[in-house]
Amino acid sequence: MEKRTLEHRIAAPVIPAAVLFDMDGTLVDTERLWGAAVEQVANRIGRPLTDADTPHVLGRPAAYTAAHLHRTGAPAACDPGALASELDAEFAARVARDLVPRPGVLRLLDELATAGVPAAIVSASPRHVVDLVRTALGADRFTLTFAVEDTLRTKPAPDPYLAAAAALGVDPHACVVVEDTPTGVASAEAAGCLVLAVPSTVPIRPAANRTVLDSLERADLALLGSLVTSAERN
Repeated sequence: MEKRTLEHRIAAPVIPAAVLFDMDGTLVDTERLWGAAVEQVANRIGRPLTDADTPHVLGRPAAYTAAHLHRTGAPAACDPGALASELDAEFAARVARDLVPRPGVLRLLDELATAGVPAAIVSASPRHVVDLVRTALGADRFTLTFAVEDTLRTKPAPDPYLAAAAALGVDPHACVVVEDTPTGVASAEAAGCLVLAVPSTVPIRPAANRTVLDSLERADLALLGSLVTSAERN
């Protein structure tokens, strides 16, 4: 009996200590909404977007993108704080009327909940948008949420993911982060987390402790656990 119990314990599947989800473009299809909001505001101030602006828009908070627009083309149009408020308001309005979960998200969240694995939202979006998305997806599916206001530095700094792991009382190295942008991946990896990347707009290459899928429809708890197991072996 003791031998069988030991064998059972050895064979028990490894699961992440927590799964930390980026929000925009990962949980919900909002990267296109954010891009449309930025494009609208940029056009209004006479500073149309180009491909060179993508790194300063994708995965970035409103304050960062507003400062970029102000610095690179429209310093007299509006102060950065007002631009950030306008971007935020336009994005929130689009989210409120056109929120779409990414394929596979709800099934994966429910699988984590059944297994008792904490799930969190860790976003560079403002608190009121994060709360809107959490409610729409089901507030009880998430143990906690972090918004852009909750840390002094946001992505690509590691602060948001370190703060989320600390709040959950888990080791960042035992957490899997699900991200869709290079900015978010950089934040997660700087925090020491394992990464499952599901690119939404910009390609992301596989790397050490980083797995890339084309859709969360292909992700499940077994896959997330295998990332932890693989990291423990390396």
